Amino acid sequence: RFLKVEPTAIKHQRRRHGSTERTARNLRCLYCCSAKRGAKEKKPREERGYVLDKRYHGAVVGRVANRIARGCFTLEGKEYQLDINNEPNSLHGGLKGFNKAIWLASAVEGGVKLSLNSPDGDQGFPGAVQVSVCYTLQGGTVTAEYNAQCTKTTPINLTNHSYFNLAGQGAADIYDHKVFINAQNYLPVDETAIPTGEIRAVDGTPFDLKSQVEIGSQLKKIAGPGFDHNFCLSAPADDWTERFAARVFHPASGRVMEVFTSQPGVQFYTANFLDGSIKGKMGARYGKHSAFCLETQNWPDAVNQNTFPDCLLHPGDVYHHITRYVFSTV
Repeated sequence: RFLKVEPTAIKHQRRRHGSTERTARNLRCLYCCSAKRGAKEKKPREERGYVLDKRYHGAVVGRVANRIARGCFTLEGKEYQLDINNEPNSLHGGLKGFNKAIWLASAVEGGVKLSLNSPDGDQGFPGAVQVSVCYTLQGGTVTAEYNAQCTKTTPINLTNHSYFNLAGQGAADIYDHKVFINAQNYLPVDETAIPTGEIRAVDGTPFDLKSQVEIGSQLKKIAGPGFDHNFCLSAPADDWTERFAARVFHPASGRVMEVFTSQPGVQFYTANFLDGSIKGKMGARYGKHSAFCLETQNWPDAVNQNTFPDCLLHPGDVYHHITRYVFSTV
């Protein structure tokens, strides 16, 4: 999905950079596979599937990833009302968020750069925003680098929403995967998945993933359909720096995925709302708990929560974050 490009742009790049399509293809291949053949990112096969997809398979998500309570926020004395696409909240940028946009692609050293102009008022958000996401490949590491600038103060929170199953294409579930998340705290949520405002220690709770645990066993300990929670990788006032965020291990294959990021949080999601209606490669149906997501991002609803890390981008400032996915075997 993140390699979906505007057709005329790719035609232009064929003339200027003969390696553009090859670089993009190789990058997608590694991003979808870990070090052993068969560990693939779960995603629909056809482009039309991405346009119609409501579960954000592989999408670049924005302008604001995750939920905004009631789709409403006040900024500089003005109230903004967004589309409600996850009743009663706004989710992942609205009805036509960045996941529905056509991005322009250009070749960069070792990868591809995707660019997008989000106009003033796009999905109800203030200000025009120029966004770029640069995906590069080096060895077993895929790096996603996000940049943005705006014309008016606006909330922004960008992430990638790829689903992973290290057991390989068509594997039914992730119950035998083991997960480690490097977080001392997580955000409890209300019945609509909006953070309550409390920053709670993971110690003594099913959200304590500081030691490697089996996902299937841990899912039995939590209320609700599964994990869909923000884990706090840093405190709101901490300086910008890359941190080790998470590690997922599949014992049967020996495949490992590690995540490093400059973002203050990671949303661990266990595909609770996949229902088998999406048909993927080789006819595979993607059902509940068939994959996991590690969405590096700011904390949900930060625009309405004064104690959360600041999510506002101001004119003249640059939004800049990095996430690295490191694939290996043991």
